[in-house]
This record gives sequence, structure tokens and C-alpha cells, in this order.
Amino acid sequence: MTNQRSSLDRAAELREEPGVLDRLRADQRTRVIAVRDGRVRVVDSAMLRVSPDDIVEADWALLGRDVDGTVLLLASLPAEPASVDSTPDEIWLGLRDLGGRIDPAETERLIAAIAVAGWLRDAAFCPRCGGATELRQAGWSRHCLVCGRDHFPRTDPAVIVAVESADGERLLLGANANWGGRMYSCFAGFVEAGESLESTVHREIEEESGVTLSSLRYLSSQAWPFPRSLMVGFRAVVEDEATARPDGEEIIDVRWFTRDEISTALAGDGPVGLPGPASIARALIVDWHEGRV
Repeated sequence: MTNQRSSLDRAAELREEPGVLDRLRADQRTRVIAVRDGRVRVVDSAMLRVSPDDIVEADWALLGRDVDGTVLLLASLPAEPASVDSTPDEIWLGLRDLGGRIDPAETERLIAAIAVAGWLRDAAFCPRCGGATELRQAGWSRHCLVCGRDHFPRTDPAVIVAVESADGERLLLGANANWGGRMYSCFAGFVEAGESLESTVHREIEEESGVTLSSLRYLSSQAWPFPRSLMVGFRAVVEDEATARPDGEEIIDVRWFTRDEISTALAGDGPVGLPGPASIARALIVDWHEGRV
């Protein structure tokens, strides 16, 4: 989970500089992270940085500065592989593929790159009038050429909750219908219009699992680029364990797990799967399993 300051210098002071992307693309010191369909090129578990000259066709944005101060650009590529040079030892991988194999600083760059690349790809036209837009602020805004409205990368808040028994000895997890009952995870849902985060927690938990909560507390958050979400993590305590039941649509099963059962699942043994190491869902489960308050 995230509890440290950002390690990515987003270089926001450069975004208003006229022609900054053209200038940076012409600078041979600039490095580029290329994204195609939510995936990046990885070599030895690190994202590959390439020269701007290696990119044939892309939508561009200023990602920020790397740990050594080098300027990083984002190139959002079309689906065709020919849009960027490749060599045999390179692999295109997404966030779920990489899991915990890269360090937190690299993960932050990966999530930002995937999220902004998706926005660059999907927001070419104004959602208000349908007019064509042009990129501004070094790829961080779009200006509608018809109605004049400015648009920015959107972030949608969602809650995700580790629900524990009143004695703290069991954890309630649910099996989503999309997983076919093979994996159990924390309960999650998007914040609706007019809701606070806390109201969303109470609503989502009752809707999906049938239980009501006696208390909840915020733990941490994680940016999640599918498409551009912010997962806000909580731990909550139930009022009545016996009322637990799946909603039958999104959640097809709910189950109370002991620490021993979670330990077995975390080790990859037994019939129950848990979320991958890249997700805050797993971090919430591990946090509970290790007895952290």
C-alpha cells in the first residue's frame, strides 16, 4: 500500500512552456516510456526507456523526471507493433503481469504511464459537443476546437474494504462472478454521485455481502489505471456475521476465512486464489493477516 511521498517529479512547471514536447523530443537526453494497450516493454523486470527517435507514431505527454533527473516522456502507441522498434529480448507486460516484481518507484511510473496513455487514446473528441480536441499542457489537457471547453485526465474514486469479524479473527471475502468463483478478494465499488467515501463503504458492503458495519477506518490508497481509478482502502468491522450472503449477481459467494486459511492461500496452496501482489486488495489482506492495527 502507498504511505510514502511520490517519487515521481511530474515537472508540472514545464507543462505551460510553448512547444515543450517538440523541444524535449528533439533532445537526445530525453527518455521515453512507450505504452501500447496498457502494456509497456520490460527488460529484466524494469521498464525500458528509449530514445524519442525510436518512436514512429504516438500521442505524446510529459511524464516527468526520472530518479536521476532525466526527462521522461510518455508515448501512447497505436495497436500495431510496427509503431516502435523491438528486439527479441523485450516483452510487453501490464501492471498485473509485473505484480510485485518492480520496485515502488517504478510502479508509480508504470501506473501513471498506463493511465495517461489510456486517456490520450480515448479522449480525442469532446464529450460535450463531439468536436475534435487538441493536446495542451504537454499532454495533460485537451482543448475542444469547437466549443472551447478544456478537458483533463479523469480520476474515478472507488473504495475497497477488508471486512473483519468483531473479534478480529476472521476476514470476509467475496468471489466475483467475473472470476468464476476461483478467487476471493476484498469488496470494492465506485463512489456514486453525492456520496462520501464512508457512505460508499457502508452501501457497497451491505449490497454485496449483506452485512452492516459497526466501524471502519481508512488505511491507504492506490492509483489503479483500469481505466483511471483511485482505490481508497479501508478496514471495517461487522455488526452481525450471520447475515453474510452474496448479492448473487456481482458477488456469487462470500466466505469467512481464518488466518490459517489466508496463510495457505497467500502461499498459493489450496483451492482458493487471492489477488495478485500488484493490487491494494492483496495488501489489505496481508495487512489483516499479519495483525497490523
